[in-house]
Amino acid sequence: MSEWKEATIGDLVTRITKGTTPPKGQGFVDKNGVNYIKSDAIEYDGTVDQSKFVLIDEETHEKFKRSQLEEGDILFSMAGNYLGKSGIVTQEMLPANTNQALAIIRLNKELALPQFIGFCFRQPNMIKYVNNMSAQSAQPNINFQEIASLYINLPDIEEQKEIINVLGNLDKKITLLRQQNKDLEELAQTLFKRWFVEFEFPNENGEPYKSSGGKMDESELGEIPEGWRLMSLSSIATYLNGLACQKYPVISEDKKLPVLKIKELGSGISDNSDWATSEVDNKYIIRSGYVIFSWSGTLMLKIWDGEDCVLNQHLFKVTSDEFPKWLIYQWTGFHLRHFIAVAQSKATTMGHIKRSHLDEAMCIIPSIEVLNKFNPSFNAQLELYINNNKEIQTLTQLRDTLLPRLMSGEIRVNPN
Repeated sequence: MSEWKEATIGDLVTRITKGTTPPKGQGFVDKNGVNYIKSDAIEYDGTVDQSKFVLIDEETHEKFKRSQLEEGDILFSMAGNYLGKSGIVTQEMLPANTNQALAIIRLNKELALPQFIGFCFRQPNMIKYVNNMSAQSAQPNINFQEIASLYINLPDIEEQKEIINVLGNLDKKITLLRQQNKDLEELAQTLFKRWFVEFEFPNENGEPYKSSGGKMDESELGEIPEGWRLMSLSSIATYLNGLACQKYPVISEDKKLPVLKIKELGSGISDNSDWATSEVDNKYIIRSGYVIFSWSGTLMLKIWDGEDCVLNQHLFKVTSDEFPKWLIYQWTGFHLRHFIAVAQSKATTMGHIKRSHLDEAMCIIPSIEVLNKFNPSFNAQLELYINNNKEIQTLTQLRDTLLPRLMSGEIRVNPN
């Protein structure tokens, strides 16, 4: 097996530059443009979320030649809350451009492969090191010279390929499961809207039932079928707000749990998460499979798929003793767009909704007979969704355990 050598990023690049930010409001288009990638599209696991891309016109793209991207470029976030995140540009993203908060790292591919360096950047100790480099700054940031100075352990190209294969296969399995869950959620939302909002569900004869004027949106309720009820969100489910967890500090190391805040709801528990004592009322302990709704700041709805944790304020745990989980999840999700609009209209720095908005959000609840009829279908979808999340967690833990050991050479992979 070949010996590894120590190298800096600066030893391996042909170019390090950064993107260009257009003058405010200029060059952006709604459609038929060139992809423009910002820091918020990049996650700590190396994922580049193309749904968060915006578009610029061709003229602006051509003007910013310095920041035009190529396949294999590594985008490295240099500032703010996204500091240390990185992702790799793929062919399907091109043509593309990026802003000045992202460094563009172009490698000499005879020395290092983008996927290998991408895995190097994803190591928790590397992310922590990068963040510590900027600890003295009021606004966290690093520069080109600091990126170029980062040290890595470098095997030869063949061993790089084998490491990429091991970690990449785990990433692919995780991505496939996430896509399956996305498809499951879209299917469930489509069926829910068709059957419980537009009332196009089969009757006893197998024919579609259609109410007269039954379609509705968040602000307009139509006629509902006989035996169904009109109820508010607050009456079909309990929305339990979390604790001010700073008031519940860790007392002992064997009785503590991470704190679930808005950040963790979006990206999971991390080394940077806060901790609280586990000796709080059991109703505030969140476990995998619970429905969580962030009602302040970044509004989102999620079935929690992480480890046990303590619910922080600004998050609701959503439960019901009367109705199935899928029904309260779907109705909360149905009204989420309206809630987001309400929160964004607030004149405060952190938009939010009030409990009164839950009281005002109306839901059409089917009869027990109809509910029992559709329970198996929605429960099966939800169970598969939750099981996929559990498998994602298992694969993620395996990948994250292997990652630093493979990248340091502690575990070696024999090239064929």
